[in-house]
Parts: sequence; structure tokens; C-alpha cells
Amino acid sequence: MLILGIHSGYHDACAALHRDYRLVAAVAQERLTRRKIDGGRVPVEAIAECLAIAGQPAEAVDAVVLGRGAFPWRYFTHYRGARQVEGRVRQLLGRDKVKSMERELVRAGHADSLAIFDAARFLAEHGLRAGIPVRFFNHHLAHALPTLFHTDWDAALLCTADGGGDNEQYSHRLLRDGRLHALQGGDAALCQPLRIDSLGLAYGYATQALGFRINRHEGKLTGLAALGRPVLAPALAAHFRVGQDGRIDSDFPDYPALKRFVANWAKAAAREDVAASVQLVLEKTMLTSVGRLLARTGVRHLGLSGGVFANVRLNQRLAEELPIDEVFVYPAMSDQGLAAGGILQFLLERDGLQTWLGERYRLEQLYLGRDQGEAIDRALAAEAAFRTLPGEPAATAARLLAEGRIVAIYTKGMEYGPRALGARSILADPRDAAVNAKLNARLERSEFMPFAPVVRAVDADAVFQLPAAARYSARFMTVTCGVRPQWRERIAAVVHVDGTARPQLIERAANPLYYDILAAFAERTGVPVLVNTSFNVHEEPIVNTPEQCARALAQGRIDCVVSERSVYARR
Repeated sequence: MLILGIHSGYHDACAALHRDYRLVAAVAQERLTRRKIDGGRVPVEAIAECLAIAGQPAEAVDAVVLGRGAFPWRYFTHYRGARQVEGRVRQLLGRDKVKSMERELVRAGHADSLAIFDAARFLAEHGLRAGIPVRFFNHHLAHALPTLFHTDWDAALLCTADGGGDNEQYSHRLLRDGRLHALQGGDAALCQPLRIDSLGLAYGYATQALGFRINRHEGKLTGLAALGRPVLAPALAAHFRVGQDGRIDSDFPDYPALKRFVANWAKAAAREDVAASVQLVLEKTMLTSVGRLLARTGVRHLGLSGGVFANVRLNQRLAEELPIDEVFVYPAMSDQGLAAGGILQFLLERDGLQTWLGERYRLEQLYLGRDQGEAIDRALAAEAAFRTLPGEPAATAARLLAEGRIVAIYTKGMEYGPRALGARSILADPRDAAVNAKLNARLERSEFMPFAPVVRAVDADAVFQLPAAARYSARFMTVTCGVRPQWRERIAAVVHVDGTARPQLIERAANPLYYDILAAFAERTGVPVLVNTSFNVHEEPIVNTPEQCARALAQGRIDCVVSERSVYARR
């Protein structure tokens, strides 16, 4: 069965395709339109890309699952009177507005999306077969299920947290004794008053208060936090509390009041201190919440997803300070992961929990975009401005890196989720502390944004103080950890001011070219680490096509590109 997942959220719209229980393709809309965090409409480009990756036409899809995001007015069936007339007039004029399914359900006071949605029209307009199942998924359940599906746990706590979805900001679920229990979160929230409890929005409002963009630049605050003092933390923390059941609440009457408070609060200190303060409030509140849930349930496995858990410093504290055997942060923890998670909800409802649990598998790699194959070599070799360097690609790339060159790797399918993991990455020598300034200048990035290291899994313990509980998450660069003191100066380019780093652990089977470059660099230099940063210019999505890669090389953003076949440089 071919199942298409679609999330038309107002940011991070995406699509995914499953063949029964195997994820075949997953693509964020931004990678195709080149508009950062693109959303606010049905992601038709991402849908077409997923189908192209699978080599299937739209007519081959057997079921469709949808998030409660933005849809054109014409798909809603519940409007009456003047609003119905307005919708028809707008459609005739070609000015059809989009409406939020979530907001329409809240206004209607129920959770039945299909009762107000013209599924037949949606299928017809998108070239899908008439009569196939159409289902809507719950935002937080779609975040939570992948954290369980891609593990082998018999008992676990699944926590989600973000700025909000389906009228809810958190969910807590418990797997125990062969049953999945909902402790908090579910469709019932659509029929209840909105809780004013979101730490994710508090962090986002602080991002705005410092002049950055919400849902886009929160990572800048995480980087700044290491440079500041949390002098403002008590004033913000006083407004949040955690119940004995782990639920978070606040005393703000509504979110505009929270936003006004944060805007005024942030005026009282330097931006580094504001960032350090909101970071500390996030860490301490979430530690208390998750800690109480673990004590209440008695389980020792923790699954995390949702935008809040893009915060790698928070994830480190959870991994190091809570009594757990393993934590798994879903690599596509932002809304980019919802389309695939929605498919998992469909499969769970179709087959039941025991069958669903029996189909689980751990993730080995995330190269779920289009594999361009030799198209990258054709594109680079055809450019008169480029030359092909002699030698075996991995060894040549390692030599260039050791000489201080900036090398991009372009191989396999584009990564799923927000991290570059060796398919669309920029590599550099971590021994050179000045490489940060050089890379930031070339890529037009902020000077305070740290770079991350990649290391072979076999070498990780020698360099990093990574808890065993976090090793699986570290395969996908979703958690920071300490760097051993003897290595901090040797790999200065990837060590944060607090002595931590955000490593990616790799095995050769997942990406032989990436692994072999690292191995050759280690053999040449004695340093088993490379800088890995995403292959993109500031404010642009990560590179997708060969043409985008060639443009970056021509512009001097990088010195070389390594592919499976060759290394390319400017003449």
C-alpha cells in the first residue's frame, strides 16, 4: 500500500511517502521552492518530488493522510450564508483564501475534520484516485509516534513540545504492558480552551524580541546563550509552574500577554543575557516536567519530538541528568517530520498496536530526498570554469581538508530534517580555530553560531563525553555533549565556549564516501574529527540540486566539491 502524507502547515510544509511500513521519501517544501520554512499552502512541489523519488504517479497512491494545516477555502464544506457566498466569489475571481483546518475545528467545537472537508474534490484536484481513504492526523501524535517506531523499546515515555498544534502545546504518552496510553494531548484539545503554557512560544517571542524571526532563528539564541549570564531567568520562571503530573502551566491570561511580557523583559539586558535566561528557564522547566513524568511512570526510555527539542542543549541536560537508559530525539523534530508521523498514525489505526510495534526499525540514515546519482558529476564537469582534480575522491578530499580547503560533499539523497548529515554538508579542518570566521564570512552567517563535528562511531568515546543513552540520537546531530579536555584545543573549531559540541556519529554502511573522507583525514592528521556544517548560505535552505551546488562553487562559497566519482574545483 502506497500512503502519501501531507502537512500544509504555515511553516515547514512537507510531504512523505510510505510503502506500508517503509519510509520511501520525505521532503520539506523549502528545499524545492528555496524559501526558508516555506508553508501556508498545500505543498504540491514536495508531493510531486516524493512521487518522483518513488517512481510512481499520483494515481498509484492508495491512501492520503493530512495535517490540520492551511487549505484553500473551496475545500471547506461548512460555510453558510454570506461566508459561503464570499468563498464562491473569491474562487471565481481567482482569489481563493486559505483557511486553517485547526482553527475551523476549534470554532466548530469538534475534532471531525472530514465532516467539514471536501475530500473528493481534494483527491480530484491533485490527481489522486477517487474513493481512496483520506484521513487527518493529530499534530502531537504525529510528532510522538516516530520516536517509538524507530526504536525497539518495550516501555517508554513519549514527550512532544512546540509552539502549538491542534490547540495543544505538549503531549505525553506512555507505552507499557503492550498498550499506548495518552497522559496528555489528543484531539479532545480541539474542543477545550487553549492552555497558555508554551515554553516554545516564550522562546520564540524572545527570538523576536532580539530582532530575529520566530520559527526560524531560535538556534541563534541557543548559540548566544553560551556567551551570556541568565540574570533575567527568575523573572520569567516565576510565571511558569509544573504540576506533580508533569503538566506545565503559566499565569499569563493569553499569548499576547506572554508576548508583551517577553518583549519588555528582554529590554532589560544584553542579548546574550536574554538568550542565557530564556535558555535556562526552558531547561529547568522541561527537566522538572519530564523528570516528574519519568518518576510517575517508572520507565527508562524517552522519546522526544516537536520544535522545542530542536534545542540541542536542552536535549543534553535531559540525557545526562534524568534516570534513563536511552533517549531518542526524532531527527525531523520540527514540523518537517509531521507528514511521516501522520502516516504512522494511519498505520497504527489500520493495523492495531501489536502489528505496528512488530514492524518497527531503527534508523540507519536519513537520505530520503532525490538521489541525483551521476547528475552532479555531469553538471560540474560540463562547466568550463571548473576542473577535475586527480586522485581517488576520499583521499583527495582529505588532503585538501588537511591543507585548509573548504570542501562540500554531494552524495546520495538530500537529508530528511533540518540537519546536514553528510549528503549536503560542508567539511573543514577542525584544528584551525580561524576556520569559523572564514566559513561565516563565506556563508554570510552570524559569528556566534558554532559549527558541529562529525566523528566515526568507533572514535566517539575517545573525543567526546557522550552518555550511552544519547548515542542513537547523536547519529543525527540532535544533542550536545562535553568534549574531553585533551581534545578541546586540538579541535577548537567545533568546541563551544562551554566546552561542549554537537557531534554526528557515523558508520561506514550509511555513507561510505563521507566515512572514507573522515578516515583518510584521521590517518593523515591523527585527528578523527571534521567540521560538518550545512551546505547553504545564510537564510537559504540547504542545497538540493546539482545546479545549486555548482552555483555555490562558482561563487566561492566553497573551494571544492567531492562526489562519488571525483573532486571538482574552480580553475
